[in-house]
Amino acid sequence: MSNRELSDPITMRLPVDVLAEIEQIAGICDRSRSWVFVRALKSYLASEGREIIELDQARKDIDAGFGHDLDDVIDEVDAIVKGAVA
Repeated sequence: MSNRELSDPITMRLPVDVLAEIEQIAGICDRSRSWVFVRALKSYLASEGREIIELDQARKDIDAGFGHDLDDVIDEVDAIVKGAVA
């Protein structure tokens, strides 16, 4: 791992098969289990985790009135298309 500031240690229980794969990967890469966990978590956070955060922000934006009604958007696009054709 890099020289980043580290959290306090955490404890978790994993399915035995998942832990076995983590240990196998750590051994193959000559790295620690923590290194494998951090890489896996960063990958998750960059994809599915990021999507969850973005969807939560979108919901907050809509609740705050920053959204647009889909019918209004479609009407506006139709008007633009008709203007481009004319």
